[in-house]
This record gives sequence, C-alpha cells and structure tokens, in this order.
Amino acid sequence: MDRNIRRVKKTILTALQACVTLAVLFLVFRDPQKRHEMADIIRHADHMWLFAGFACYGVVEILAGVRWQILLRIQGISLGWVRLSMLLLIGVFFNYFIPGGTGGDVVKIFYLLKETPGKRSAALLTVLMDRLVGLIALIFMAGFLIATRWSWLVSTPNTAKAVWSCLIILGAAVFGVGFSLIVSRFGLVHKLPARLPGRDRLAEMALAYDLHARAWRPMLLAFALSIGAHIAYFAVFYCPALSFHASNVRIPTFGELCAIMPVVNTILGMPISIGGLGLREGLFKLFFGQLCGVADTVAIPMSSAGYLLTGAWGAIGGVIYLFYRPSEHLKLREISQSVAGMEHAVAEEEIALETAKSKEL
Repeated sequence: MDRNIRRVKKTILTALQACVTLAVLFLVFRDPQKRHEMADIIRHADHMWLFAGFACYGVVEILAGVRWQILLRIQGISLGWVRLSMLLLIGVFFNYFIPGGTGGDVVKIFYLLKETPGKRSAALLTVLMDRLVGLIALIFMAGFLIATRWSWLVSTPNTAKAVWSCLIILGAAVFGVGFSLIVSRFGLVHKLPARLPGRDRLAEMALAYDLHARAWRPMLLAFALSIGAHIAYFAVFYCPALSFHASNVRIPTFGELCAIMPVVNTILGMPISIGGLGLREGLFKLFFGQLCGVADTVAIPMSSAGYLLTGAWGAIGGVIYLFYRPSEHLKLREISQSVAGMEHAVAEEEIALETAKSKEL
C-alpha cells in the first residue's frame, strides 16, 4: 500500500512539473518576433564556441570523476577509470532524459554495487558523500558570491525575490547538513522515531561522516574539485553567449554570470519543472535582462544552448548504457526499489550499531 501511495505521489509530482514546464516555456517563447530574432542569433552563432561549451561539460565530468575516485579510494574501493566514466555518463543520461523517473544517482548506485561486490555499504555511501560534497561546494559558492555582489543582485524587486528564495533554500540545506552532523556526532540516529521521514538518509549520512571524517586531506581536495566543477559548468552556459558575438549583441561578463549562476542553480535544485527546463530560461531572462541589460533574445538562447550541450553528454551516456555490462537493464521502478531496499538495510545496520554502543555505555 505504501509503495502504491509513493507511486501515485510521484506521478502527481511529475504531472505538476510537466504543467509548470510547458506553462513557462509558453510564456518565454510566445512572442513570434522574439522567436524570429532568437532563431537569427542562433543561426549566426560561432560553432567553435558551441563546441567549447560542449568540451567544458566534459571538464565538469572529468573533475566529478576524479572526485568520485578519491572518495572510492578512501573506502578502499578500486574501480577503473573507464568503468567509472561510464557510470558517470549513464547518470547524466538518466538525469536529463527520464522526466520524473529514477535519478542518475540511483542508477549509479545500482550499477556501482554490481561492480563492487562485497562492499555494499562503502560503495553506496561514496555516492551519497559525492553528492554531499557537491552540495556543500554550491552552498559555499552561493553564499560567498551573494554576499560579495549583494547590492547588485537585489537591485531590482524581481531579482531580490529570487535571491531571497535562493537564501531560504540554502538555509534549509545548511540546517539539514548541520542537523545530520549533530545527529552523527552524538550518535543520536537510533533515538529518532522509526517512522520519521528521512530517518534512513540521516543514518546513511551519519555512517558516511564516520567513514570519511579521518581522511580530511582527500576530502578537502574533493571539495576543491567541486568548486572547479561548478565553475566549468558555468562556462558551459557562457560559451554559447560568446558564440553570439557575431550578431553584435550585449552579452554578460563571465564575472556577472558566475555571480548569477549559483542563485539560478540553487532554485533549479527544487523539483519545480522537469530538469529545470522552462524555469531556467525564465531565470536567465530575469537576471541577465534586469541586471546585465542582456536582451531576452540572447539570455534565453544562452540557457537553452547550455542545457542542450549538457544533454548531448547525456545522449552519449544513453548509448553507453545500451552496451553497458553487466547487461541486465531492469525497469527503472525495479532499480529504484532495489536501491531503496539496500539503502534501508545499510541504515538499519548503522542504527543497530549505535544501539549496541549505547547499551554498552
């Protein structure tokens, strides 16, 4: 029954996301004159800069791969670069081409466990820690850039509302990370109510902290790589802007884009639209139009081109997935259920360990 309820909730959420995506895309592209101008700008774009944007996302995945390899080695897991790269790109495919379906992390966990038999807990937790390090890097960058460019970012009423929305999301993320650290530090997971939402994830995070806390130097390197990956991701969207130079249009500076992108990415982290599609274009139009004086006909293609360049790597990941070994390609629902079961088992192991320790004391 609970599984059916979750499935219905997911279906409703996906339907709402689809409605939001279509509504925002309609609003953004409804003006035929602007559509014509955007098509003209794209037609005269410098293809070399578009290729550079494609290459920049390759840099993002290389840095992410090095970071993940560091986390795997902390746990004594050896995974070849070829297999690791394949898992990364398969994750990109599922993130970008399966609306409302299983996330890339879930699929990566499922196949990573196939690659690392006998190290279920450690392998699973490296994916969780990988995502957590990336989140902390985003929180750090967004907080720093918002603080240093505050007056500029909130200089218009609409951008100020978006920035405050970003800060609320970041605040919730900081609270969540802080709470999980406290729960881990004082061994309180086993005292949380069994039906508390997120209890399994808190237990997993507590175990992840315990396993990675001693390796602070590699973790610091992983954090630095995350910063680099975020900057390279910003460049994915800046290269299309540079490709529009031939049309003699105003484009933002890279510094302006770096100040805006963490705010945009933080808001896109919420499950509002499918893959951020539509919402991303609306935020680019808002921020780059009102703060940088960039025309809608430039800001919107910047967003769409960056999204498509990233999606191109997802398409490569889809091809890899077709030929990936182990070759069993289960249904996404089955993969999700399998990973959820493994995560629950790992969480219960951590809770049982904490309970035993508390009884000894």
